[in-house]
Amino acid sequence: MLDFTEYTKIFISLFAILDPIGIIPVIILFTSGMTAPKRAKVGRVASLAVCAILLVALFMGQPLLAFFGISISSFRVAGGILLMLMAFKMLNGHLYTSLATDNNSAESEASSIHAIVPLSIPLLAGPGSISAVILEAHKAHGIEHYLIMSLEIMLLSVTVWLTFLIAPWVAQRLGKIGIDVFTRLMGLVLAAISVEFIAGGVRGLFPTLG
Repeated sequence: MLDFTEYTKIFISLFAILDPIGIIPVIILFTSGMTAPKRAKVGRVASLAVCAILLVALFMGQPLLAFFGISISSFRVAGGILLMLMAFKMLNGHLYTSLATDNNSAESEASSIHAIVPLSIPLLAGPGSISAVILEAHKAHGIEHYLIMSLEIMLLSVTVWLTFLIAPWVAQRLGKIGIDVFTRLMGLVLAAISVEFIAGGVRGLFPTLG
């Protein structure tokens, strides 16, 4: 078991990697046109998915990847490709159209799927946060360590849920034009992040590339 300061550092670092505040523009797009109950449901699904994914990474991450013969580097490349595809849609202004079509659909299952992919994974619980949880899990041993890490992951999932609650307030102040401009800007940022994911994964897969 680590001391309190170390667990505080772990929480802050995981919060920075998850960056739930930075994903607000994407949440605005995904929940555009939704009723308040439906938006709340999507927020709950997303936060629970983040919690479940990171808890699985905490307790079973390394063995699970080893079982399937998947390295963190390969996971980084796959997550980067998913992010790049979404970034292209955001830059071209197609993401809003596709999301609006999905939001007008009567099937709530589609909204739940969108809450998980790509909101929960890879945007929030992506290769960075999953690999960070796996690494932090091996810093200490004992049930106390894993209980505290689990508590931190639950608190992080609560911050994701709170982000969904404040997203409409932000949307009202940005307006459609503001959201469109911010979305394209975030698309550029996501494209850069995806390149970093892919580059980091490729370096891990091929160490000779430096």
